[in-house]
Amino acid sequence: MHYRQLGKTGIKASILGFGAMRLPTSKEDDPTTIIEDEAIKIIRQAIDGGVNYIDSAYVYHRGQSEVLVGKALKDGYREKVSIMTKNPVRMVEEPDDYTKLLDEELKRYDTEYIDVYLFHGLKYEVYENKVLKLGLLDLAKKAKEEGKIKHIGLSSHDKPENIIKLIDTGEFEVILLQYNIIDDSNAKVIEHAAKNGMGVCIMGPVAGGRLALAPPDELKDCLTPGKEDFVDLAFKHVWSNPNVTLALSGMGSEEMVKINLELANDEIITLTDKEKELTKKIDKTYKELSDLICTQCGYCEPCEQGVNITRILKQLIHWQVYGWDMAKRYYQMIGNSPIAPGKQATECIECGECEEKCPQGIPIIEKLKEAHEILGEKG
Repeated sequence: MHYRQLGKTGIKASILGFGAMRLPTSKEDDPTTIIEDEAIKIIRQAIDGGVNYIDSAYVYHRGQSEVLVGKALKDGYREKVSIMTKNPVRMVEEPDDYTKLLDEELKRYDTEYIDVYLFHGLKYEVYENKVLKLGLLDLAKKAKEEGKIKHIGLSSHDKPENIIKLIDTGEFEVILLQYNIIDDSNAKVIEHAAKNGMGVCIMGPVAGGRLALAPPDELKDCLTPGKEDFVDLAFKHVWSNPNVTLALSGMGSEEMVKINLELANDEIITLTDKEKELTKKIDKTYKELSDLICTQCGYCEPCEQGVNITRILKQLIHWQVYGWDMAKRYYQMIGNSPIAPGKQATECIECGECEEKCPQGIPIIEKLKEAHEILGEKG
């Protein structure tokens, strides 16, 4: 395993981090149904393979992710890793909420401290109007003095120029950002963060799983010999950036952990010149085929009307990028099959709540209409 310094924190982190957002579940439509034994097994498999950085958040698996990670870190595993987790800023209405949420998370993990505690999905506007006005930074610093947290950071999906403003406050030690082959909008932000001594963690290195699918016909010549997807190039793209500390992967199976560990333990973890040219072609082609950048994070759900937003957008991507006729069938199964619960796009009442929660800023209402127009056609 390769390791890099996490900014000025003193933490030497594995280049591959375990993201506990997509743990195995017994029901596709219910993220709380984590298969405990299997999830604990794959987390420990990753740690035994050299991973020493675990990421979760208060809201992942609707509150159950942190509990599961805490269980996985029993039997001496806690001492082998650094935990990074997140305070749900949008749930903080008054100063005491910050501390109550932190204490609840410590209890969930059954640990005395969090190594890196982030303000989750922080926007500059929220920083000014909530974090500063409610004195949340002071509370974070107090928690640090008390030993409840070791380092203060943030994750963000804000505009690059706003994230740079957040970095320039000088208040944060670690940052978590999206960055991958088909989304390099944060490249300058990453460079700026590193220059300011921050540890840089990357989410979505395989573009929410899109680069882990078999590629469209136009890109099959870009595959590494023996590979069926672009996972290897995706991780190498991220690790080739000298300003990046680590890439988080939401690993949900033993096979996924095995593949990722092999990549992170390989002697060569960066792109060759030829591979860099291939990634440019991959980027260009995906952007030509699809204007949708949904990473299937699930933040938009649950929908109060029961619309199965993530499944609908996933099938729209399959149609746009792969021209996959089965996307129509899988869309039309929604509400008509036990394996596709929820409702189709026509049940959307355009309340806009999902768009407010979407970290990608996707015009979900518009995309739901587009999906139904394309995928709802009987054929």
